[in-house]
Amino acid sequence: MKVTVAQPGVTAAATTAGDAIGTATAMDRKDQDPKSAERKPQRVRVDDKLKIFSGTANPSLADEVCGHLGLARGQANVTRFQDGEAYVQILENVRGADVFVMQPTCFPVDEHLMELLLMIDALKRASARRITPVIPYFGYSRQDRKDRPRAPISAKLVADLLTTAGAHRCVIVDLHAPQLQGFFNIPVDHLFASPVLVDYWRKKQLPDLTVVSPDAGGVERARFFAKKMDSALAIVDKRRVEMDVTEVMHVIGDVRGRNCVLLDDIIDTAGTLVKTAKALVDNGANKVYACSSHAVLSGEAIQRIHDSYLEQVVVTNTIPLSEEALKEPKIKALTIAGLIARAIQSIHEESSVSKLFA
Repeated sequence: MKVTVAQPGVTAAATTAGDAIGTATAMDRKDQDPKSAERKPQRVRVDDKLKIFSGTANPSLADEVCGHLGLARGQANVTRFQDGEAYVQILENVRGADVFVMQPTCFPVDEHLMELLLMIDALKRASARRITPVIPYFGYSRQDRKDRPRAPISAKLVADLLTTAGAHRCVIVDLHAPQLQGFFNIPVDHLFASPVLVDYWRKKQLPDLTVVSPDAGGVERARFFAKKMDSALAIVDKRRVEMDVTEVMHVIGDVRGRNCVLLDDIIDTAGTLVKTAKALVDNGANKVYACSSHAVLSGEAIQRIHDSYLEQVVVTNTIPLSEEALKEPKIKALTIAGLIARAIQSIHEESSVSKLFA
């Protein structure tokens, strides 16, 4: 006996591809920004060799990407048996097609990762010409080294699993460390959410702006962001006392009377974020904001953000926000669907992806 997992989006009952796109966007964009909801999909592309499928992790983002490209999302049946086993069936012909599978490996990480692997395997056995997993959030990316005796390098294992399943190349948004691309034996197109985030902060026109890196590892990312914003740069030195718990030490750089934007790639428990915000306020910062590519928001993260000194936390929709996060007034999500759509189009047309970030 099987239990079907609901997957919103294009249905077999749609009479035309245009109707299918309209149905998908109406169902999956209701919680998006009003401007995004009003955006009309482009004319349906007459290109049966470009197909986009999605697992159950973030179908609304996949439909938004399809809207930008003028495509109907590919039909796939993703179900689970009562014992928890996943089952996937591709419901349309993909022989000779250039197929992209969108699936962030967010919570529940292992379930979504397994779905992705099964979809890649099913497409490979259906004779797809090229299979490209599009992974807006790459789970296990923080386990990228053997930091303790007898510990695995989980990020490398996941990269090997994707390759073994049949992926020909990968598209990933904001890896925790760029050198993770070296774990893959296939090409990796590393996308950055910075164009979307920079555009948002430029429009806010905050005076006396300082971009702050919450740790030494994020300095390069913060320096690039500060250069784009033409702003000052500061760094917060911290010491990790145990797993997922950090102790902020001191601020490197002058933040007194400045409006600070904390920049990180992942907000997980938000412990580091709120302690860093407090350290900045204690050092005389005027207002403290934060932005991040990936809103994991596990545990008590949302409550911590609500109770913190942070004025606003800006994230992208690489990971779908929970109902609690959507209701939190301090959290704002920006869409990166247009960026991913342009990358997919460039890969399909064999043109440059790096020009998107020039």
